[in-house]
Amino acid sequence: MPKYNTKFELSLDDMELIETALRSSGGAANDNAVDPGAVQDLLGRLHNQKVFYRPQKGVYVGG
Repeated sequence: MPKYNTKFELSLDDMELIETALRSSGGAANDNAVDPGAVQDLLGRLHNQKVFYRPQKGVYVGG
């Protein structure tokens, strides 16, 4: 039985393109094949995998 590929070789530009495509098609009410909730869930999982820059030393004011 075939197995799923667990190693992906995607660049940052590839991930940005996928995220942009999902955002533009995520709320399509006329497309019954795509569940908008599943698209939002996938976008959330992509967002949670991002590593945001935080300085190692000094005071960091976020917001």
